Amino acid sequence: MERFEVKRGVIKSMGGNAGLAKLATQHFNDVEVNADGVFTASFAILTSVTAEYTDDGKLQVEVEQMKGDELSSFLSQDGGRENAMQSRQRWSMFLDEATGYSAKQRGDKAKEQAKKFSKARSAIKMAHKSIEMSSTVTQETIDKAHEMIADLEKMMEEGTAPSEGRVKKLNDLL
Repeated sequence: MERFEVKRGVIKSMGGNAGLAKLATQHFNDVEVNADGVFTASFAILTSVTAEYTDDGKLQVEVEQMKGDELSSFLSQDGGRENAMQSRQRWSMFLDEATGYSAKQRGDKAKEQAKKFSKARSAIKMAHKSIEMSSTVTQETIDKAHEMIADLEKMMEEGTAPSEGRVKKLNDLL
């Protein structure tokens, strides 16, 4: 499962999940939509594409692609390679329109998110080390730090990148 940042205003202008499903009909085959507006589709080597806009404004997708012998036999068919390339192009165009970002911008956003997660993990590690090594830290400060660490870890488990402000507060506390 992948989550992509969505440019501000794209979800609203597209009409939410209903608009996303309509967009899918332009790029994929066999589009089926459930009651929540989540669609499932396919095209060539993409055996299953499921996508929806989440409540926190991200595009969440799950893609299954042909592998192994199935992929080899597909590629060896007449026009197999062309269909495979077309499926990649359609996937990329779908993501461009659904997120409002180009492939490079999506990559930059993903790096930005990864950096936030990394900084948060590093801050948590440093906080634990500071608590362990310091003899002057009060119990109240330790409790506050553990509370902040729990909040950061919860956010990270949910897939939400912690803000730099929260991480800085934890660093400043100790």
